[in-house]
Amino acid sequence: MRTVTTDVEVDVVLPCLDEAEALPWVLARVPSGWRAIVVDNGSTDGSAEIARALGARVVHEPRRGFGAACHAGLTAATADVVCFCDCDASLDPALLVPFVHEVRAGTADLVLGRRRPLGRGAWPAHARAGNLALARLLRRRTGLRLHDLGPLRAARREPLLDLGLTDRRSGYPLEMVVRAADADWRITEHDVPYLPRTGVSKVTGTWRGTWQAVRDMSRVLGGVPAREGVTR
Repeated sequence: MRTVTTDVEVDVVLPCLDEAEALPWVLARVPSGWRAIVVDNGSTDGSAEIARALGARVVHEPRRGFGAACHAGLTAATADVVCFCDCDASLDPALLVPFVHEVRAGTADLVLGRRRPLGRGAWPAHARAGNLALARLLRRRTGLRLHDLGPLRAARREPLLDLGLTDRRSGYPLEMVVRAADADWRITEHDVPYLPRTGVSKVTGTWRGTWQAVRDMSRVLGGVPAREGVTR
């Protein structure tokens, strides 16, 4: 039995790799009563120390990979509802409030944010193209008419753990949706503003990073887990 009694209303998992510049803005936007879990994935810029000083719980995940960081945060969470958000100031954690309300009301099991770019350079063309291609593949695989596989999302912790997610790289967000669809979860999607990130993206900032992410996610759709222990 994994249920843990906690006074924390909501846990927000924030995977972090060298986001010292963005952390103050991101953590200031976490709603009152919620707990920020910053998962340090090998930062060398003092991100962990900054997050801790700003009141976040810091979890260290030595295995490099977006999925490794996200899952470490999920397993460290104790609140009934867990949210995920990037830690680069491209997404506002406060936008998760209606997502949580929807999960608690029982009208959805997984709520996703559909990114709507604001400002020049918020979402590079190659990253959008890769996301669109994956959304089409996802629709073919599950029947879900989703438009984005972005990181902003909310669901209940215990059901998320029961999905048995295994990808530890870029395919983690997609695997969550695929397994949730296979389990007949009610999945909804809402528009959210997407801002130019602070710093350089480790995944979609380059064609190479985007291609690696698409390859990881395609592997998930094909039912083949990504190899662990490989840097993102």
